[in-house]
Amino acid sequence: MLEKTTRMNYLYDFYQSLLTPKQRSYMSLYYLDDFSLGEIAEEYEVSRQAVYDNIKRTEAMLEEYEEKLLLFKKFQERNEILAQLRKSIEDPSIDSSVCMKLIDDLEILD
Repeated sequence: MLEKTTRMNYLYDFYQSLLTPKQRSYMSLYYLDDFSLGEIAEEYEVSRQAVYDNIKRTEAMLEEYEEKLLLFKKFQERNEILAQLRKSIEDPSIDSSVCMKLIDDLEILD
């Protein structure tokens, strides 16, 4: 569950501007503020089922955006390359060509 929550938080960060205000609000309350479905339903005076359905549809939309745009995947790849680059720079025994290869890999991502 924590892995899904972390993923949804990242997807929300990347794609929130593509959501409606209501979708943003429900997702923010549910994933960022840890509100329950019942608390959100009470806040908006709708049924718990309506909140659940909205959140599930929004999760599917976020996954679809990621499938097409790959912003989160590229973010993860970029962070991995940067970690390797830092490690390479700190290790004097590693050839500078390794660092140049990692820099090339970063450029390809963009």
